Amino acid sequence: MPRKLTALSRRTFLSGISTWAALGRAAESPPASVLYRREPPPIASAADVFDVMGFEPLAQAALPPAHYGYIATGVDDNLTVARNHDAFGHYEIRARRFVDLTHLDTSCSVLGEAWATPLYLSAVSGMRAFHPDAEIAVGRAARSRKVRLMLSSGSSAPPADVAAAAGQALWQQIYPTDDWQVTRAMVQRAQEQGAAAIVLTVDAAATPRNNETLKRAMLADSRDCRACHKDNRHDMWLRAPLFSGLDVSRVTSLAPPDLTPAWLDKLRREVRVRLIVKGIVTGEDARLAVEHGADGVVVSNHGGRNEETLRATIDCVPEVASAVRGRVPVLVDGGIRRGTDVFKALALGASGVGIGRPQAWGLAAFGQPGVEAVLDILQRELQAIMRQAGTPSLKAISAAHLVRANG
Repeated sequence: MPRKLTALSRRTFLSGISTWAALGRAAESPPASVLYRREPPPIASAADVFDVMGFEPLAQAALPPAHYGYIATGVDDNLTVARNHDAFGHYEIRARRFVDLTHLDTSCSVLGEAWATPLYLSAVSGMRAFHPDAEIAVGRAARSRKVRLMLSSGSSAPPADVAAAAGQALWQQIYPTDDWQVTRAMVQRAQEQGAAAIVLTVDAAATPRNNETLKRAMLADSRDCRACHKDNRHDMWLRAPLFSGLDVSRVTSLAPPDLTPAWLDKLRREVRVRLIVKGIVTGEDARLAVEHGADGVVVSNHGGRNEETLRATIDCVPEVASAVRGRVPVLVDGGIRRGTDVFKALALGASGVGIGRPQAWGLAAFGQPGVEAVLDILQRELQAIMRQAGTPSLKAISAAHLVRANG
């Protein structure tokens, strides 16, 4: 027969039950990190964004699906788009000490122009798709931040208006097209409007490109794109102000089938200002461009939008820089997302670094202040890594500051 519980044992028993019950409740309660969590405040201004990549989801939320798909798309699986940025991780920066960093100078000279920063705004077409102020807002941002603006031939705002907003003679990008008379007329028009340089894009797709991301985005968009675009896939460019009044009826491609050194010679005779060739990724083509009159080259693969080569532009810079041997400046665009990316491009031989998609994200999210914030972030990060690497000026940055990452 079991013993009777004494008063003391009864209290001990009840205490044990209470303890186990409390432990059970504690196990069911959320941790403090969840219990006291507060939702972050909404991002209400460009100044609230910490880094360049922070603008992309804001742009996606602000834009219709097809418009976001247009700026996001690459070719096929978008692997070259990803590789353009991921390849910067192949290079590590050697930090240096014992350097006088009292004065930090990010200025440089490109084609005789004094730049306050190596950053420039690269050509992005049809920017009214991202914000009603379009290229005018971008021009104003270029003016306020004192950076060079390269304007797309597919600009949705008239080049003269953009130049006035930017307070500078533009670098006018053009596509060669398969109609020489149209190309020649564009060059003449740009020069008459005061362009400081003609930037010939040579990586345009000669055949239809497989932009699957854009195609999927268009399927998710409830609007009828034909309200703005005809069935001609080049219609967005051919209806741009730079083409206004030109007979574009014979243009079937933005890239002629005979884009040879002889074609480049013919163009050089038409160009009275600087001629820059954009879309160079090999030493062979860099040498040809310089030998046939180019005053500068841009290492670019169109942001991975035209070809799925899987070769990042940053990996092409040393080859191109070696080929031109300092005869002309080497610029680069594609995948720039951090100030450290800018530093690495300069260390590998670039004179200037172009910003493409990020300016469109900033514009879509906040208009002119968004573009300015993108430039400010990159400039601030560049200055930070220059201090960490012990480089008080851009001239002090060299390949000796980089090592290849293991693995």
